Amino acid sequence: MPARNLVSNEIPNGKVRYSRLSTDDDGYTDLQFKRSPPKVPYKAIALATVLFLIGSLLIIIGSLLLAGYFGVTHSDRTVPVLIIGILVFLPGFYHLRIAYYASKGYRGYSYDDIPDFDD
Repeated sequence: MPARNLVSNEIPNGKVRYSRLSTDDDGYTDLQFKRSPPKVPYKAIALATVLFLIGSLLIIIGSLLLAGYFGVTHSDRTVPVLIIGILVFLPGFYHLRIAYYASKGYRGYSYDDIPDFDD
């Protein structure tokens, strides 16, 4: 069993030389405060684009059905198409807007606000 009064490399405690730390050092380095470049969530932006396009298409089709532009035999099926289009459109538009503002560097917007898939 090794003796407890030894520091590393078999040096006894009484023979270790210590030096004072500088008084102007506050313990921080500049590298701690540098931000790494943002990681762009390409998969999430692609999903937001797909949601935006599908939602836009469903809103256009639902509004044309509701306006009677197409010959509809069951008019009760037009409103759900419009509602589903709105529900799909909104998250796609929201995340695309965040991605656009983050790419342009607007203050308060970053790619961290977009949920990313854990690869």
